[in-house]
Amino acid sequence: MKKLIFKTMVLALILIFQNNLFAQDLTALEIVSKADQKTRGETSQGTMTMKIVRPSWERTVEMKSWSKSDDFFLIYITAPAKEKGQVFLKRYKEMWNWIPSINRMVKIPPSMMMQSWMGSDFTNDDLVKQSSIVKDYEHKLLGEETIRGQVCYKIELIPKPDAPVVWGKIISWITKDGFNVWKNEYYDEDIELINVENAYDLKDFGDRTIPSRMEIEPVDEPGNKTILTFEDMKFNEPISDDFFSQQNMKQVR
Repeated sequence: MKKLIFKTMVLALILIFQNNLFAQDLTALEIVSKADQKTRGETSQGTMTMKIVRPSWERTVEMKSWSKSDDFFLIYITAPAKEKGQVFLKRYKEMWNWIPSINRMVKIPPSMMMQSWMGSDFTNDDLVKQSSIVKDYEHKLLGEETIRGQVCYKIELIPKPDAPVVWGKIISWITKDGFNVWKNEYYDEDIELINVENAYDLKDFGDRTIPSRMEIEPVDEPGNKTILTFEDMKFNEPISDDFFSQQNMKQVR
């Protein structure tokens, strides 16, 4: 019996050592890829609430979202009544906005990807992921840091030449336990810090545990903050490419 217990302990220690060795051998690109894949899956769909906080007022926007790979993303606004029915679509490298109140389809040009989305501190690019943190950046592992109780890889992302990105640099903290994006710092082309984004409240959504709340704050506007809360999410359920079409933008509910 003692020999069996001893062998079991030795085997467990070997597995722990192998797992730690594997983690240490991961490149910055592999770490970012794991985090990106966990966040989006092959497909995702769910409901979200976005709270925009300003020193003198607050506003809440409710929405449904669908995504597939890096190429397709659709958001349907369900509240407030003034914006209800608006739809945002990313299809490959193009982004569109359907505005039912004026019965108009608007194409959002690349030059507007840095603009505020729905009056929040998120940009158009933040919400529909026009650029890819995996494909459009070079990645460098800077070390490890503990952020709010989570031991994280600290990774620098620098845009590749001619990449269609809006940020001059991103510093990302990704948890070693779970590969969750726990914090991001976003810098402009002059490498000045613009926004800080933090993740909170790990929650189980089907087969994965991910942060259920994201808060982003512009560094030069004290008191401003946007809180994005994931109410419900499903991953890897089949969604047809045809779902992400201009025609469906006018029909989706």
